[in-house]
Amino acid sequence: MFNESQQVEAVAATERDRRKIIEMVIEEIRPNLKRDGGDCELLGIEGKNVMVRLSGACVFCKLSSATLEGIQTRMVEKLGELVRVVPVMGGVKAGH
Repeated sequence: MFNESQQVEAVAATERDRRKIIEMVIEEIRPNLKRDGGDCELLGIEGKNVMVRLSGACVFCKLSSATLEGIQTRMVEKLGELVRVVPVMGGVKAGH
């Protein structure tokens, strides 16, 4: 059996792994966005919600919802769990 500190450590490791996978997915899509004059930044992760900010040409692009949907689909595939990509507007950063 795990003691309490081992359980806390295991949860922390899992959260770090989740964050790395989420960051990896954003980095995979980033060159395509930059080629079109846009970008995507990870602002924070709160449970199943992944907050991102689109910038540059992505802000007013008619296809930004499709871009977010594609990022979300890729994250779900890589994580093996349902997450929701939430676009955040403006300069306020969400909690990490």
